Amino acid sequence: MSSNTMLHYRAADETDIDKLIPLGVLAYGQYRPFMSEDEWQTMLHSLQSREMYIGLLGTGKGFVCMSEEKIIGMAFLIYHGNPWSFYPAEWSYVRMVGADPCYKGAGVGRQLMQLCINEAIGSGEQVIALHTSEQMHAARHIYESLGFTVEQELPVKYGMKYWLYKMPLQ
Repeated sequence: MSSNTMLHYRAADETDIDKLIPLGVLAYGQYRPFMSEDEWQTMLHSLQSREMYIGLLGTGKGFVCMSEEKIIGMAFLIYHGNPWSFYPAEWSYVRMVGADPCYKGAGVGRQLMQLCINEAIGSGEQVIALHTSEQMHAARHIYESLGFTVEQELPVKYGMKYWLYKMPLQ
């Protein structure tokens, strides 16, 4: 990333989906070496699903990071009332935090997380949560530095250990 490159952040909408799909594959593709081919194909199918992104935008608010006209980061806050997997209905939660690996260290993930936290607080959410894997070292550091704590270890998925993180907001 050039030191002259300006990053800006904005809300995501359905017109972004065609750019979010390849970003998801790029961002999460860096974990492919830790998965079996079957596990990668399962994740890839999910990452390429327009319906997944439509669902995320329909149950919450997405944020993107732009470098010029290119989307280089994304994150989605899902409002309470949308239980999923290990998230109870009372919790809001963050999904699909990802950034172009070329922007590693530029603060994209931290800023996207802060936007999700600010939105959750502004919306009156009581709890915000997320899950992450053992391979996402930088992400775990960001989450913990923002005030998230490990709630529990989750079952292995895609060949990796996962943890559920939680942060009370009020």
